[in-house]
Amino acid sequence: GRPPEHPLIVHVASAAQVADYASEVPPFAEKLIQAFWPGPLTLILPRRAGVAAAAAGGQNSIGLRCPAHPVALALLQACGTGLAGPSANRFGRVSPTTAQHVQEELGEDLLVLDGGPCAVGIESTIVDCTRGQPVLLRPGVLTCAQLEAACGQPVLDKDTPVKTSVKTQAPRASGTLESHYAPNARVRLMDTPRLQSALDMLDTNATDSAVGHGTVAVYARSPLRLNTPTLHRQMPDDAAAAAQQLFAMLRELDAMGVSEIWVEKAPNAPEWDGVRDRLKRAAADGSPPSRG
Repeated sequence: GRPPEHPLIVHVASAAQVADYASEVPPFAEKLIQAFWPGPLTLILPRRAGVAAAAAGGQNSIGLRCPAHPVALALLQACGTGLAGPSANRFGRVSPTTAQHVQEELGEDLLVLDGGPCAVGIESTIVDCTRGQPVLLRPGVLTCAQLEAACGQPVLDKDTPVKTSVKTQAPRASGTLESHYAPNARVRLMDTPRLQSALDMLDTNATDSAVGHGTVAVYARSPLRLNTPTLHRQMPDDAAAAAQQLFAMLRELDAMGVSEIWVEKAPNAPEWDGVRDRLKRAAADGSPPSRG
């Protein structure tokens, strides 16, 4: 279900393959490659003419990443070429983090190369390197401070105007749609007081034991009063641990048939940027329940 104009990331076995796809690699991008490859960082670079047009979605830029997983690297090395591919899920849905997730969503007949559960969990950080300065298009587990320390210059927000002598168009990139990573259940993000208020309202409006139980799931870090038998899962206090389990938890709660998943907002700290981004996109079509 992926639209043909939505670009894919091309995965390479090493930095040596970048020249096969990119016409130019700015010095700051070279520094990012040296610091974070293999690893969870995708760079958007100017694309060589006549190469990987389908993967680029028709754009003059290309997304490149060198993964750290030994099974992925072994596959890429055996192929001898880059491999373009999205996360193994239907377009816009929750990304898989295990081989079982892939087969549940795409069918038992699909050949799955099982490298075990994803260690990072959320998708890679994406940095646009086509506008003369590094621009963060999608946050991940790498913070802006880490990126800036590695490349030696500020990393700009995607909405910051960039002055450049070359006329460029901000490239589209994987996983940057407003609504993305969404389960079937509606995801609602709330701060702690609002979440507790919504739970209290659920208790007040409960007319039988079926209300709340089986219809609403809660995923939160803070201790909460849960009087109605609502399905509850504890979110880790550590950002890396929360990122690792986020998609698996959304899939687990969705599989239980709940209609809504109420999630406590992630802390406003740099290390939580990736988790906040994924939750915001998962909840793009939902809003907190009204107090009425």
